[in-house]
Amino acid sequence: MNDANGTAAGGAATGSDTSGGGASGGGTAGGSTALAALNREHGAAHGYSPRRTLPISVEIVRQFRRRRTLVMFGLLLALPWVLVIAFKVGGGWGRPGGSLRISDLAAEGGLNFSAFALSVSASFLLVVAVALFCGDTVASEADWSSLRYLLAAPIPRDRLLRQKLIVALGYSAAAVICLPLMALLAGTLAFGWNDVRVPGTGEVIPALDVLPRFGIVIGYALVSQLVVAATAFLLSVGTDSPLGAVGGAVGLVIVSTILQAVEALGALREFLPTFWNTAWLDALAPQPDFGGMVKGVAVSVTYAAILIAFAFRRFRTKDVVS
Repeated sequence: MNDANGTAAGGAATGSDTSGGGASGGGTAGGSTALAALNREHGAAHGYSPRRTLPISVEIVRQFRRRRTLVMFGLLLALPWVLVIAFKVGGGWGRPGGSLRISDLAAEGGLNFSAFALSVSASFLLVVAVALFCGDTVASEADWSSLRYLLAAPIPRDRLLRQKLIVALGYSAAAVICLPLMALLAGTLAFGWNDVRVPGTGEVIPALDVLPRFGIVIGYALVSQLVVAATAFLLSVGTDSPLGAVGGAVGLVIVSTILQAVEALGALREFLPTFWNTAWLDALAPQPDFGGMVKGVAVSVTYAAILIAFAFRRFRTKDVVS
């Protein structure tokens, strides 16, 4: 796509005609006519504005109509009800004495159940959802051989990436938020609205005191997935295979999870993208501690910013042939 060369050529030609017009004294009207002709020749259509290409609303509708979007949201919204049925059918939850796990307290109220649903899904299911929405952005267009036609519309490359990234992050955020909220609804209907018992100690905290903190927990879960989103987005820019981009992002999480179990790495483990993923549990303690969450946000945002910057840099110089 030689749009840069075409623009340069157009600029040079425009400059030559302008100087020529000045020398011949053709007047302003003649220069304007020549400039308009050159603009038409080099593809600058009348009324064209890069800011109007690929509106956000159009991309939202396009992605919403994808089958994978409907299937993924259906799975996320159905999972809490499946867990409710499992607890109802299984019965006998909880362990007498000893240290209480979050799974032992899941059936004691809506907030406990929602925290349990988030804990069992954040390490894999939500990772897959975010990787799917962000890894399928550019790679799917290349796979369908429609990417070059989008750029020939013409849509500026940076705007194309920005619009797709905004929509992908929006769907990722909706995925991360809808699961704990649906779990809160399902847990409240199934087990009631009760005070929260803390895993480990079993101490009871009023539900209304925990509710604002639970909003912070959901926000943190969303930020912690930024690394997955940015990795999938970078891989989507560099490959024509959506499955490869999604699988690469999920593979990063798996490798990071394995490495954080290697205690020989010591303090280096704190720089792994998944090390602070469970730090949100400290926010539900009787005396909340947000130190780990602050470190987790810093790590996630830093990684995400670097990876997204690389994605834009890579796409600006990529030879698009599909």
